Amino acid sequence: MQFQQWAIILANKSSEADYRKGWDPNEAPRHYIDIDNYEEFITTGRIPQTLDSAIMIHGSGFVYDQGILPWATLKTFDSLTACFERMDWDNAVLFAADLGHYIADGHMPLHITRNYNGQFTGNSGIHSRYESTMINAYNSQINYTGNQIEEIQDVSQYVFDYLYSNYTYVDSVIAADDYAKNLSGGSTSSSVYKQALWDKTKGFTTLLFKNASHSLAEMIYTSWLLAGSPQMSSSGIFDEVGFPTIQLEQNVPNPFSNSTSISFTIQEKSEIQLQVYNLAGKNVGTLIDSQKEQGTHTVNWAPQNLPGGVYYLVLKSDDSQVTRKMVLMD
Repeated sequence: MQFQQWAIILANKSSEADYRKGWDPNEAPRHYIDIDNYEEFITTGRIPQTLDSAIMIHGSGFVYDQGILPWATLKTFDSLTACFERMDWDNAVLFAADLGHYIADGHMPLHITRNYNGQFTGNSGIHSRYESTMINAYNSQINYTGNQIEEIQDVSQYVFDYLYSNYTYVDSVIAADDYAKNLSGGSTSSSVYKQALWDKTKGFTTLLFKNASHSLAEMIYTSWLLAGSPQMSSSGIFDEVGFPTIQLEQNVPNPFSNSTSISFTIQEKSEIQLQVYNLAGKNVGTLIDSQKEQGTHTVNWAPQNLPGGVYYLVLKSDDSQVTRKMVLMD
């Protein structure tokens, strides 16, 4: 039961790091690293492994401009370990959710390259097309089984190793976009394009999802071992948070062009907020901000004057928060 509760909370809190971009100016660089802007990466395939070393060689301005994803991942891992050591389960699961987000970013090839949106190769817009549009259309086909996890002997090396490995897929994503556009006559919104992009990338995309899940499991496990394998008691998050009292369904249709239907269920009469945020963490719409009765509720959203792209649907009550990704088509 405890592990099920952790899984639910990890899923519900996995997008919190994105929302912080809206009010924390230090958050955005934690989600990426333009690793190929480092000269030594081009020549040796490696970069300085500590933040201090990178800053000493290149200067703070350069390093933060390129993004600090690996070091944010390691700092979050250390914070998780500290929570385990003091048996602070409430904060441990929140740091674990952030850790999962940063690990996922490290397994998305376009989060680890200067060509993050295909802007240098004539593939502008590929970031959203690959990360959101395609995944939302074919996520039901992303199936994999887990492997046995082991303690990580060198966590820093582990993080940098998967970044180096996942960088090799950057050219594959770009090539798949070229192939799909050629097949669809240049259209990037047609079903022909999406199918072709999926056909060319599904093999390594599914592998990246699997590896990201495996890495998160191994890093949480290693963090727990480093903290002395503390026994999780019946106190803390398992009593206070438990299962969410609200549920938010995926909007239908998704992706959508004109309007979409959103359904949610609440277990008891509650003050509810249903809001929409853009990728920068800015609130672009409040659909509900009132008290709602127990049961299932549905609302339609027809966005006005918003550009196409990825948006986050956030449902909040007094004690829970749930998020879903939505894709608005131009």
